[in-house]
Amino acid sequence: MMTMSENNMTIKVTPPTKGLFDLMIFARHSDSQDPYNWVCSYQIQCLEPHNGEKLPENPFHFWGLHQKVRDFGIKESSHTDELLVAPQGSLLLTLQTSQPLLAVYELVNKDLDAALSKKCLAAQAEEEKLSCHVLCPFQGYYRLSVFVKDVGGSTFRNAANFLIRCLKPVNQNELFPSGLSMHCGSGISSSSHGLSSPSHSSPIITTKLGKCNITFHTPTDVEVTASLSKDKVIYAKYPLERYVLVTHLRTKVSVCVVLPESGIYKVGLFGRSKDHKDFAHICDYVIRCFTDPSWLPFPRVYSLWRRGCVLLEPRTGVLQEQSWVRFRVKVPKAYQAVVLGQEKTVLQQTPNMVWEGDVFTGTAGTQVKLAAKFSQHCSSLEVILAFEVEGGSSASLGCSG
Repeated sequence: MMTMSENNMTIKVTPPTKGLFDLMIFARHSDSQDPYNWVCSYQIQCLEPHNGEKLPENPFHFWGLHQKVRDFGIKESSHTDELLVAPQGSLLLTLQTSQPLLAVYELVNKDLDAALSKKCLAAQAEEEKLSCHVLCPFQGYYRLSVFVKDVGGSTFRNAANFLIRCLKPVNQNELFPSGLSMHCGSGISSSSHGLSSPSHSSPIITTKLGKCNITFHTPTDVEVTASLSKDKVIYAKYPLERYVLVTHLRTKVSVCVVLPESGIYKVGLFGRSKDHKDFAHICDYVIRCFTDPSWLPFPRVYSLWRRGCVLLEPRTGVLQEQSWVRFRVKVPKAYQAVVLGQEKTVLQQTPNMVWEGDVFTGTAGTQVKLAAKFSQHCSSLEVILAFEVEGGSSASLGCSG
């Protein structure tokens, strides 16, 4: 096990059996591409072999930080030793950087396949820091390799290889969700899209209530949307997209998430400016909830739900049958707002620009829609939100965030 710094090298040897061994050392100048030259040899006599677990394969030959890690833009590591211990199966590696860098990570263990390995890592790239949250689902040794490049660079280079010893593995049901990008949490990507002042800088959000609200400050020309996913949905009655509601205020975006069941979810944020037609991925968040939430979904959102639209009441997209419900909503530039159900209810606008009114839901199985006219001369109504009407008690229906 070889570790190197600028001016020295350390080799730790664990002979596999009792006996006499030759250790041969080869070297070359660090800037050279010439073949390695034999420098010296040692004879090692092993009287009693170490019967511990074999180390993971390391094709990069060195352990710890690269000898010229500063040339890569990395100033220091949260872990200075080549061996990292994860007593409870998890650890956080951070690398302080002298410039913005992007990083990818590789986690290797004899029992870990490639698909499961990706669910063990959550990476964050900030202006002066790289972070990687690591989960170990098996006891034993792992290799965590770090590859970095400049933001505008073309190729990733191996900057470090850490040996991790996991004493007590985490439950495989508590690994990260599939499909996380290299941009988890706030950082270089969110800043480049104009998002600032995040409510949650860490990529991992743990909630006991089963709901959370992620906010950023945004320029007025940036639109944000969000997706919610989970590897295995058990009880959710509605599509997971219904459990996220994005609200654009004047200089802020709010992503409100409610969870239909316990588990680990991925929230993906996407954005576009007025100059672009398509949304681009911004970052991901991991939401963990191990209580037993059962929030109802938000209403179905249509394309006219835009900047300045705010749903005040009701916050749930499922309404109880044969009941009166107070509607309060902001819809900028609307000339008229109505609720269409078994009956049509025209909402009244208050002095603070809130459309409000009491609506009778009608029978179960019907749909209640919030619609608006945006011009005095327009005869058609445009649907903004849609709600389901269900039977059952108000206690069983609950509410959303």
